[in-house]
Amino acid sequence: MKAACFSLSRLAFGIGALLLGATAAQAHHPIQAKFDPAQQQTLNGIVTMVDWRNPHAHVFMNVTNGNETLNWAVELESPVILKDSGWSSDTLRPGDAIQVSGIVARDGTRQIWGNDVTMTAINRQVYNVNNPAPSRPLAPRPTPRWPDGSVALGTTDGGDGFWSFPSAIVLQEDGANVSFDSDAILSEISDASKVAPMQPWALALFTHRQERHLQDDPMYLNCKAPGGPRQYQSDLGFQLLEDKENGRIFVLMGSGNHNYRIIFLDGRTTTGSVSGDDDNPLYYGRSIGHWEGDTLVVETKGFNEDFWFSNGGLPHTDLLSMEERFTRPDADTLQYNVTINDPGAYTRPWSASWTMQWVGGKDMPPFFCQNNRQ
Repeated sequence: MKAACFSLSRLAFGIGALLLGATAAQAHHPIQAKFDPAQQQTLNGIVTMVDWRNPHAHVFMNVTNGNETLNWAVELESPVILKDSGWSSDTLRPGDAIQVSGIVARDGTRQIWGNDVTMTAINRQVYNVNNPAPSRPLAPRPTPRWPDGSVALGTTDGGDGFWSFPSAIVLQEDGANVSFDSDAILSEISDASKVAPMQPWALALFTHRQERHLQDDPMYLNCKAPGGPRQYQSDLGFQLLEDKENGRIFVLMGSGNHNYRIIFLDGRTTTGSVSGDDDNPLYYGRSIGHWEGDTLVVETKGFNEDFWFSNGGLPHTDLLSMEERFTRPDADTLQYNVTINDPGAYTRPWSASWTMQWVGGKDMPPFFCQNNRQ
């Protein structure tokens, strides 16, 4: 019962977050969607303001060139990651002299992605992002279990902890071994057809999205939700909170304004669950689950087409259905496998898998989406 109470308290917070924003976003938009790696620049100026908000912090600085002074926006990492790296909202203050090196905006506006930030008065680099995964124990810790012997997908005592640090940030078919960069952009565009068994129209759309450096990502443009498997490839993590008394599991997302989805284990069908039905498909679909030994098996369908279900822009249609399998072989590892079945976009069902790592003793960081188009 303690787990159920813990889940419901977190659910109440998630509902409050939904009132603030109906859809969600992850910690990052693809940097190359906005900034051009081929255009490097170094700026010297004076800090005028610090905007400490998600999805990325901004430092505004006046840059003087001859008789002209112009204000530039320096975009940095998410405040969540900056805080974990020792930064705070007053690390840089108005009046500080700084030098910034980075890549500038594709559209020619005075925006730069800060790769290096140096306080010129003391000649010290102050931008040092460090967000490592927790150290694993020398020997695997046993999988936590409930009193009835079943596997616990989170904590059993109501303490803090969540799953994060996915071993893959891009969705691709197992065995494809296609190379992507940290923005989920293909290293070689000619490899697009190898990522998944796409129908010709889907391959053309995926290639187009990649060629545009993912600039059309609705999560980047309009804070749309990270539905489908995308929610499990966020660096802000998620929680699986079990309400055993009512036969359901809440998936709480650090990457989505603390939005949530519900997996029902009470024997119902996927039709009409939550607030969706065949005429009202959902960002997260409608999910029912059951246990096969120590593996949670989840069937989900009823998706809309208003979001990208992968960081790299793989297409999907409203025919999408998924089988997800969650296995916790030890206390610090969650194995995730998903089988994609979308006859509207793919020539056959296909599967992908990766692992997540347990982050114990910490709650998921607060994250609320801002529109990224300004």
